[in-house]
Amino acid sequence: MTTPFTYPVMERFPTLQGEGVWTGHAAWFIRLGGCDVGCSFCDVKESWPSEAHPRVDVATLVQEAVASGLPRVVVTGGEPTMHDLGPLTEALKAEGLATHLETSGTGAVSGQWDWVTLSPKKFKACQEAWYREANELKVVVVNSHDLKWAEEHAAKLQQGAAMFLQPEWDRREEVMERVLNRIQEAPQWRLSLQTHKFIGLP
Repeated sequence: MTTPFTYPVMERFPTLQGEGVWTGHAAWFIRLGGCDVGCSFCDVKESWPSEAHPRVDVATLVQEAVASGLPRVVVTGGEPTMHDLGPLTEALKAEGLATHLETSGTGAVSGQWDWVTLSPKKFKACQEAWYREANELKVVVVNSHDLKWAEEHAAKLQQGAAMFLQPEWDRREEVMERVLNRIQEAPQWRLSLQTHKFIGLP
């Protein structure tokens, strides 16, 4: 008898995507436990330790996603690429669900994705392979240097990938003007806001 494949899961819930290209679209979110990046501005630090979260088998995760009635599943973290995401995405796609990933790109490429949001961080380097997988780049802006740093990542993307600058939530008032000015200077960039926080969604 084969042992079911499991993941440490912090939470799963229906919501609207709050950031990037898919802002405003309904989705089922699966937040995996475990993170080896450790962003100082992370708002879900409780997701970091894998062992703190119950392990849930793939069949259960897929059954819940199907029952939600929502067309797409967003896998986030933590840092989901710490895990082999192949079994989960294969099962989700077998049920006709679209698979979206939110990652810093620090782990190996795995899984079958309809959409990859790559958000590299200074705390740990992004694996080069993820630049070829990314459908959108989202750079969180904490200070002016991040605007230059964002260009280093943009240069590695596949042609046609969407590019976003997102003011860090707790510093949005300090950096917003600089972000807006940069987008005016370089209109290949777009503004991403954490709209779910403005309207009180998870």
